Amino acid sequence: MLITIPAVLDADQLQDFRRELAAAEWSDGRGSAGYLAQQVKRNLQLPDDHPLGRKFGEVVLRAVTRDSRFTSAALPLKIFPPLFNCYREGQTYGRHVDGAIRPVAGTPHRVRTDLSATLFLSDPVSYDGGELVINDTFGEREVKLAAGDMVLYPGTSVHHVKPVTRGERLASFFWIQSMVRDDQQRVLLYNLDRAIQQVSAMSGADSADGPAMELAGVYHNLLRQWAEL
Repeated sequence: MLITIPAVLDADQLQDFRRELAAAEWSDGRGSAGYLAQQVKRNLQLPDDHPLGRKFGEVVLRAVTRDSRFTSAALPLKIFPPLFNCYREGQTYGRHVDGAIRPVAGTPHRVRTDLSATLFLSDPVSYDGGELVINDTFGEREVKLAAGDMVLYPGTSVHHVKPVTRGERLASFFWIQSMVRDDQQRVLLYNLDRAIQQVSAMSGADSADGPAMELAGVYHNLLRQWAEL
């Protein structure tokens, strides 16, 4: 399941991010990559413990955790602290799969990467190239979103970032361990949740005793059966 979530960050937040990240001291992105990924990764990244990364990571976490669309799609149990990367002219990230388990730096905690998230920070007209290409059940899909928009996709997906040929591409990225490990089960729950909201809106005051309540019962019983806590 590939889901885009618009306007996770607002214009003022994006302006702050871009202004401060422009003056940041970036590191070679290969420092955080596994053996195979190091061979195809050519970008810049803020270190996991960078103060600016932690500051803006908290902003991203607050934004996504209060977004009902994110909660419905991801059913998050754990969220890896958001990281930040930068692609400049000629930089790219070849085909790879994200590691299954990510240790959280400086802690004993680990996050299973059921879902990957990329939050775009640069205006798409400010750079050429840099599309995120994700292989899913329908083939390759290219993603290049407006600044502040985010894409969620299965962590099992093979994906890559096309070379940037002009400008600079800034993004935040992170992973989610879901309460529901299986992607197809998450898809069913997400579609059911959307249907419940639509039926409830059409039913109005009668939704508490109508089909919306019946559907909600099915949703929660499925979640109760599939969730891992």
